[in-house]
Amino acid sequence: MAHPDAPGATHLSIAGNTYTVLITGEQTNGQYCLIDMRVPDGGGPPPHRHDFEEMFTVLEGEIEFTFRGEKRVVKAGSAVNVPANAPHNFRNVSGAPARMLCVCAPAGQDEFFRRVGDEVASKDAPPPQLTDDELAERGQRAIALAPEYRTEML
Repeated sequence: MAHPDAPGATHLSIAGNTYTVLITGEQTNGQYCLIDMRVPDGGGPPPHRHDFEEMFTVLEGEIEFTFRGEKRVVKAGSAVNVPANAPHNFRNVSGAPARMLCVCAPAGQDEFFRRVGDEVASKDAPPPQLTDDELAERGQRAIALAPEYRTEML
């Protein structure tokens, strides 16, 4: 059983988004990980690609996905499958917070997020107030670690 409010759940602030690791790669012998993503209006990652599969299910709100250059707004109840090595990104353009579940197979993205994010107290905790230097360091850390986690920032 996994729940974002469970004791011991890890909540990570990454570029203003809050990701809760529900199921780790360690728990699945590296087969997959499951991440609960809370994305504020305007939030989302830069364009990137990686050599693992990723599937998103939008639970609340609307998310604009850019996948192989094509943009689509995905509403709650819909899923998006991103094959390995496909350039993509997403952005919350709904004017309200959104929430998704993300499955990565094989696992590894959960560890990447742990290494680049800042742990926060809960899924609803505000992101830490970082200085410009701290924000730049987080970005540089993500770029430096990306190859280790089979990811390329575009």
